[in-house]
Amino acid sequence: MATFHQISSQNLECPICLTLFSQPKLLVCSHTFCKDCLEHVFQAQPNPQTITCPVCRQGTPISSGDVNKLQTNVPLNSLVNEVKTKSPICTVCEMDEKPPAVSYCQDCGKYMCKSCEISHSNWKPVSNHEVVPMSEVLSGKIPLKRRRKCKRHPSDDEECFCIECQEYVCCKCGMLRHLQAGHHIEEATIHEEKLMENIRELRERATSKKAIIENHIDFIQIQRNEITSIMRRLNDDIDETYKECMQLLSARREAMKCQVKQWSENFEKELQVMEEESHQTICHINAMEQLVTNGVKVPLEKDALFTHDTLCENLKSFLGQDYPGNQSPECVTEQAQRILFNKPVKFNELCLGELKDYKWYVKADVELPSENSMNCITCAPDGKMSVGSFDGGIHLYSPDGEFQQTVLKDVRIYGVAFLADGRSVLRYANNTVSLYTQHWEELDVTFETMSSDEGGYGGLTVDRNDNIYVGYKKTQNIQVFTPQSCKAVREIICDGYSPYQLFPFNATGSLILKDSSVVVCLDGNGEKENVLKKEGMRAFPAVCRDDAVIVAWVKHEEGLVSIDRYTSDLEHAHNIITDFIIQKPGKRTWYYLQELESGEIAFCTPDRLYIFDAICV
Repeated sequence: MATFHQISSQNLECPICLTLFSQPKLLVCSHTFCKDCLEHVFQAQPNPQTITCPVCRQGTPISSGDVNKLQTNVPLNSLVNEVKTKSPICTVCEMDEKPPAVSYCQDCGKYMCKSCEISHSNWKPVSNHEVVPMSEVLSGKIPLKRRRKCKRHPSDDEECFCIECQEYVCCKCGMLRHLQAGHHIEEATIHEEKLMENIRELRERATSKKAIIENHIDFIQIQRNEITSIMRRLNDDIDETYKECMQLLSARREAMKCQVKQWSENFEKELQVMEEESHQTICHINAMEQLVTNGVKVPLEKDALFTHDTLCENLKSFLGQDYPGNQSPECVTEQAQRILFNKPVKFNELCLGELKDYKWYVKADVELPSENSMNCITCAPDGKMSVGSFDGGIHLYSPDGEFQQTVLKDVRIYGVAFLADGRSVLRYANNTVSLYTQHWEELDVTFETMSSDEGGYGGLTVDRNDNIYVGYKKTQNIQVFTPQSCKAVREIICDGYSPYQLFPFNATGSLILKDSSVVVCLDGNGEKENVLKKEGMRAFPAVCRDDAVIVAWVKHEEGLVSIDRYTSDLEHAHNIITDFIIQKPGKRTWYYLQELESGEIAFCTPDRLYIFDAICV
């Protein structure tokens, strides 16, 4: 069996760390290295998925960048563990039973027992040799410096190095085989000195490079500290501005609440005066009633009779007066309803909103070109109002109610809507839906809608994503198209309601629809969310820019319209117009409501267009 020295010197040293293998890992080229050594090599390579063998330069894939997943050289690992458990024996003693070695001479290449170590140290020619303890050798802390024995001449050390073959050889092999082949041979010590010189040069360059990199790291830290300082100043500025803004907002809030309190006190005073006057009136009536009642206690004659008659006439006259007078508590409430709190349009700006007392008035009262023919009204992206007529044409008006022009005069219009780019979507009398350019030129696009006989007429609208909604009152459903698709991309079942008019919310996929005399809110799947109605009134809704809902409540027979504002959940917010007298149309009970881009409200009858605007009072 081979000795420890023979095995470790020939087979069990890692080519990288030159010590006994530790967790030996096999590469695909069959070369073996310590796991830790391979990890260092892998970290120094640019490719994070492959490691290059330091011996043959062949690449080995590394799964997930984990060297530990490489195959372990199990036989070699077992042999290393076996060698580690056996202490080397002295190679100097000539006795048959050689004692275990306690040290190793790096210059002689010999293992020595305790007595041989003492003799070695006392012999002056070798007194300067480097002797290391075996415990340091076995632990791997100190690698062995020794010459291998030549395989061809086992008694000779490999004291030469062949440059071409890159291997150590003994002097005999160098002279007989390598020199004759034209190879260059140099002493092993000279070759090793060159290696050490190269290593020293590389270490010096590495030290210099590391110094440059460390300086760069220090510079990065300086920049990091500078950025941290800048960010800290920015945060401090933000905090300081936030405090100032909060103080301003708090002051603004208190001022507005004081204004509300002042209004509340004023309204309370008005109501209090009314209440006191009412109590005084009751007292007056009681007093007069008491005086009149006194007349039945005894028979009245002459002056007493005249007095009694006068008191009765006074009481009768007082009771005949209208009460209350022109001013009533309801008038005070209407004054309070005119006061609105306007939220800021842009919440990214420092603004708490405003409290204003608004009063709505009729800004325009315009007769439509075609009598009793209005079918729809909507706002174009340029701010103009488009009134569709089933007699033919779309009448265009400015926000002030000024007539601009009539387009498509020969086309019977049952619905108009606009895409974001200004193109228009038109619904004809036969339920055909087509696209037009901004200049009212028809595009070669026709959507596969239901016929008027099949589905009946209904609403038409476009949401903010340019989805086109086409409603049908007979089948009580809505088809949804995109400008690119001629076929419906989905269908909404209206939960038993007929979508006569349609209005989408901006922020959600919900819809507001008018069905006969009710307003219905449906989610994107057609599920009913809320319903709004009033007995004896017809409802005509519209969705505002802020997703609030306005509803025109029409008393058709009386020719009266009231407009109320609601939240997106159809909760009542406040009254806008109360019992406004309109010019009563004919038998056709069809109306349309729309909020304009500039904030006005357009209300259209079959014959006339009304525009309401608000002023701050």
